[in-house]
Amino acid sequence: MKFRHLALALGFGLISLNVLAQSYPNRSIRLIVPFPAGGATDLLARAISQKLGSQLGQTVLVDNKAGAGGSLGSSEGAKAAPDGYTLVLTTSSTHAIGPHLNPRLPYKVDEDFTPVAHVANAANVVLVPNSLPVKDVRELIALVKSKPGQYNYASSGNGTIVHLTSEAFKTQANVFITHIPYRGTGLAVPDLVVGNVHLLFDSIVSGMPHVKEGRLKALAVTGKSRSALAPELPTVAESGLPGFESITWFGVYGPKGLPPAVVAKLNSELNIAMQSPEVRERLARLGAEPVSNASPAQFAAMVKADSERWGRLIRERKISVE
Repeated sequence: MKFRHLALALGFGLISLNVLAQSYPNRSIRLIVPFPAGGATDLLARAISQKLGSQLGQTVLVDNKAGAGGSLGSSEGAKAAPDGYTLVLTTSSTHAIGPHLNPRLPYKVDEDFTPVAHVANAANVVLVPNSLPVKDVRELIALVKSKPGQYNYASSGNGTIVHLTSEAFKTQANVFITHIPYRGTGLAVPDLVVGNVHLLFDSIVSGMPHVKEGRLKALAVTGKSRSALAPELPTVAESGLPGFESITWFGVYGPKGLPPAVVAKLNSELNIAMQSPEVRERLARLGAEPVSNASPAQFAAMVKADSERWGRLIRERKISVE
């Protein structure tokens, strides 16, 4: 009798999940962006939300909840009801880097969220002054090694992806180069142009206009493959530092306990959205490459590997935000 009751309970559970999947969504969905309006994550969210809403037949509302390096909005997403009507667009900073820099974060990535979909990646471009006598990454490494301690690099602040990418470059290239933190890469560009700083890993979108105007030189991009925005540029890996890669990833999470049927539906619809020409075009303008074939499990595995990599670098380099 007990087995019969258990079988009935499991059967009703499966029916409930199927009904939920068929009826979801029946109202608007809130997509939390844990960064200010107008930034890359916000613009990416708006491109995705419009297409996703059209596919689902419901409005997807972008809700900016900026603060505390992205942890404020991420925490709100983690605490939401697990019904599929509150999602959060996360990044490397919130879910792979932040936990290692701030052990007091109000959430645990692997305990408080349900991975839904990996939607996009964005690489940086390696920028140097025109006056620096190098034409590729191999020559840059040789120059820095020939005069240890005489060169420096700019970042957008301690603990940022630009800072960590630069430190990863230093480690893999085995060079000594001094860190000069700025409050954003835009503030570092004037000093880079005149040669007060010698290296900057900047966004392709914000960095390439300076190259096209003849103010700076671009040596390579940091992704696994060349960028459609600058196809003439090799990757760092193919131009002097084999195996090097650094990207900012973007992905959608729901709260812990999100029903598998809802996760599957959202993952499928997001993968379809990321293949659409209009979304791909909008992402290209942001310097991002769409990801359209990752399962929730693959997304979770990617985040875990990325987190372990940055955590190891942060510990080895004793990086902190204080």
